[in-house]
Amino acid sequence: MSLIRKVPIVAENELKYILLLAAIQFVHMVDFVVLMPLGPTLMKDLSITPAQFGTLVSSYNFSAAIFGILFGSFADKFDRKSLLLMAMVGFTLGTFSCGMASDFHLLITARIITGAFGGMLNGLIFAVISDIVPFQRRGRAMGVVMSSFSVASVVGVPIGLAISDYSHWKFTFVFIGVFSMFIILLAQFIFPNITEHLGKDSKVFSSRLKKLFYNPRYRKSFLFIFLVSGSMFLLIPFLSPFAVKNMGIATTNLKYMYLVGGLFTIVTARVFGVLTDKVGALKLFVLIVLVSFIPISLYTHSGVISFVTYLALGSLFMTMVSGRMIPCMTLISEVPGSEERGLFMSVLHSVRSCGSGAATFFGGLIISESASGKLMGFNHAGYLSVLMGLSTIFLAFQIFKNINEESSSLVKQS
Repeated sequence: MSLIRKVPIVAENELKYILLLAAIQFVHMVDFVVLMPLGPTLMKDLSITPAQFGTLVSSYNFSAAIFGILFGSFADKFDRKSLLLMAMVGFTLGTFSCGMASDFHLLITARIITGAFGGMLNGLIFAVISDIVPFQRRGRAMGVVMSSFSVASVVGVPIGLAISDYSHWKFTFVFIGVFSMFIILLAQFIFPNITEHLGKDSKVFSSRLKKLFYNPRYRKSFLFIFLVSGSMFLLIPFLSPFAVKNMGIATTNLKYMYLVGGLFTIVTARVFGVLTDKVGALKLFVLIVLVSFIPISLYTHSGVISFVTYLALGSLFMTMVSGRMIPCMTLISEVPGSEERGLFMSVLHSVRSCGSGAATFFGGLIISESASGKLMGFNHAGYLSVLMGLSTIFLAFQIFKNINEESSSLVKQS
């Protein structure tokens, strides 16, 4: 039984709950993101190839996709708080397992465990936001929570990399696990029970899942998020290995790019959140996607550059490529009804994880290491990322059109 009485979801409580969700997203993102800048260290310490590293990163995503779907079978049947605490406990145990792994096979097993509960957290966080924040203010809420990626880059990832530089990469995951335990305690004592969604849909899971995929609006949303995440993760996991092997950046200097780039994205995430509410999710998404092609092209075609240039280019990449997720998620959040939101968000983030995992795995196949140690084929991954970005613009217009048609239909019925 929860130690907290049921707290009404009112406007004055929104900020407190949103910040707590951002904290959960923060520790979740640190665990996920830190593996990628640890790439050069892991490839050396565990003697793994770019393809194996891509498999290591994608294993988390595929696990998150599979277990996110399974989680959807009961996502709307229980109090959101209870599910959130359960997922956080499992995630924390998985993170500690990463810190105890001694070889590639044990580490990939631990990442699968962590990804399973991370997949649950993905859907839960955004389902809760949609439950407690009206659509008129949801862009700002999404901006706060999505900015946790930036905070993770500014604080969590540099600390994690510093721990790795001065001790061992295993202690990075121990640090994340300890911090996660603190978040669990806060969630237990601060977060409210959310039960308004219970009893609205008594259909069995298989029927509800079939209904989701039979809905053309939902299918477009799933394809949309698959391509958005895939266009990003063709490149993101290999940014650090490429920087070390091709740009001439020292491994110990990688953390400074995440620090500087994260500082910029903290600001831009909040700006993008406000702009999403003011100019609309569709317009801002299209603009950010088009602008993001500039850093994608520059980074994937770069050779040896100065450290300052690397900081500037990496920061521009982070702000633009990650920034597209704020209007993307805001646009999609209006697609499902409240009675299907938990299942929809779970499936959505499973598809998102699947897109990230598939792109990372495919990126590992097209990127190879030359005899001199440089990565080859990263430019081809850049071309493919741009093409996928263009396809997401087309789908965004289709989703926006469907939302307007649905709204017009509801107005006529009323």
